[in-house]
Amino acid sequence: MSENKTFLEETGLEVAIVGMAGRFPGAKTISQFWDNLCSGKESIRIFSDEEILAAGVNPEVAKKENYVKARGVLEDVEYFDAGLFSCTPKESESMDPQHRFFLETCWEALEDAGYDSSRYPGSIGVYGGVGFNSYLMLELKTQPDFLSEEKILNALIGNDKEYLSTRVSYKLDLRGPSITVQSACSTSLVAVHLACQGLIAGDSDMALAGGVSIRVPEHTGYIHHQGSILSPDGHCRAFDENAKGAVGGNGVGVVVLKRLEDARADGDHVYAVIKGSAINNDGSSKAGFAASSVDGEARAIRSAQAMAEIDPRTISYIETHGSGTAIGDPIEISALNKVFGTLTEKTRYCAVGSVKTNVGHLDTAAGITGLIKTSLALSNKKLVPSLNFNKPNPRIDFDDSPFYVNTQTVDWPDHGLSRRAGVSSFGIGGTNAHVILEEALAMAASGSSRPWQLLSLSARSHQAVGVATENLAKHLESTPGQQLADVAYTLQMGRREFNHRRILLVKDMDDAIRTIRSEDPKRLFTAKIASNDRPASFMFSGQGSQYINMGRELYENEAFFRDTIDRCASLLHSELELDIRDIL
Repeated sequence: MSENKTFLEETGLEVAIVGMAGRFPGAKTISQFWDNLCSGKESIRIFSDEEILAAGVNPEVAKKENYVKARGVLEDVEYFDAGLFSCTPKESESMDPQHRFFLETCWEALEDAGYDSSRYPGSIGVYGGVGFNSYLMLELKTQPDFLSEEKILNALIGNDKEYLSTRVSYKLDLRGPSITVQSACSTSLVAVHLACQGLIAGDSDMALAGGVSIRVPEHTGYIHHQGSILSPDGHCRAFDENAKGAVGGNGVGVVVLKRLEDARADGDHVYAVIKGSAINNDGSSKAGFAASSVDGEARAIRSAQAMAEIDPRTISYIETHGSGTAIGDPIEISALNKVFGTLTEKTRYCAVGSVKTNVGHLDTAAGITGLIKTSLALSNKKLVPSLNFNKPNPRIDFDDSPFYVNTQTVDWPDHGLSRRAGVSSFGIGGTNAHVILEEALAMAASGSSRPWQLLSLSARSHQAVGVATENLAKHLESTPGQQLADVAYTLQMGRREFNHRRILLVKDMDDAIRTIRSEDPKRLFTAKIASNDRPASFMFSGQGSQYINMGRELYENEAFFRDTIDRCASLLHSELELDIRDIL
């Protein structure tokens, strides 16, 4: 952060992004997703004929010249941690993978934020959206009785969009609003907007917001038609002269939101701050139901900026909808010009990009993917490249506009002000969403702590404890600047308590990594706890085992112990006419 950076006045309506989780094409984790973005990796899979046929595609369809064998795919879509959520095999099998992934990702997002929902004293809301359910169609083909009289209720609960968010609330015991949101491609960013509105109104103290889109079987392509929104070659070329559409992809993303003042009071890590957001609809003033509207998009962007109470000229990056269509891209830049262009004659100062060039169009998860990308960019103070851009679409005049397409990973300049960005997501049918983000103030360093820290892990099985231990080691190795006391606190207070436990007592980060890697049973203690509800026992050994200075290390290193001894010494001084600390 610049030494003399200026953070402009806050409105009091800001919302903090305090946690996030997601799985995207080519990335099982948020950190892997960020690494892919920085390296300019295009994570679209081009399938072989064998993969296409194995997925069940009609051989005659697969042979067509306009059949494009490409898609952004996830790994392990068939797997689900049913035991973690107390789901029976029957319940899990009948559940749409989109619901499974969204549930798991909500859990991961809360862990990233450092909160155990069972111990959080406030209310937590859920706002999410889900894509078309292809799993139901697949099951109907393979199991003719899937919707039989005795199975229909489980099938509906496991597959109907209405139960996406409420299932999360039930399984995680969340008491805030639980709303499923649907507005096509803009779904997940609309969910973020509604979650922010709910937080500001006091409906909940924390909120999960996001979306998921998973089409199965995954290894299938699509038929390209001239002039359609789908790319003819499996690549998205947003804003380029050869832009002819996007390629589909599977993905899921969830963010954890809190009112900024609450996040600061609780000492949360803040990825980015939502200054304002807005949603609207184009209405009928456009060429067709699926068409874009300059006026509609401009109104949404302008409304978000008005709520944020900011000067648009302070925004230096826009994560666009950027679907790479020959007509949609120029409309989007025209809408941006309508908002920004009248305010300044300065040109090419605001970068634009589209994550769809990296992972494809993730449908209902597209907006949250762009929000997560931009939040990571603000947090890391870097702009990452928008791919497949060589020469501008001839309908877009970047030279005389405030915008340019960023094509490389660079440090994000701040010009002495807090970095700001806009994120857009526009849905077929005309529902537009725009969010204004700002980088977060640097957190104050943690205070002093005891010289030794207890790191605790728990899981539902011995094998899972091993995985958690390995994940902790990787985290400590990749983030050497963290305070060990902060890590210990999060592990103890921000994680669910399960019966399989592991602890290690360490003095610094290097000691922690060495202890984990050595697997020394004398320092790495593992056990299975029969019950969490056990009474405390007080043991008094007596028999003259005390010795001089036996409590000195505790007194010097533990503030609570020291304060108690000092208080007792003060109370006893008038009775004994001596200071017991001299004797101790």
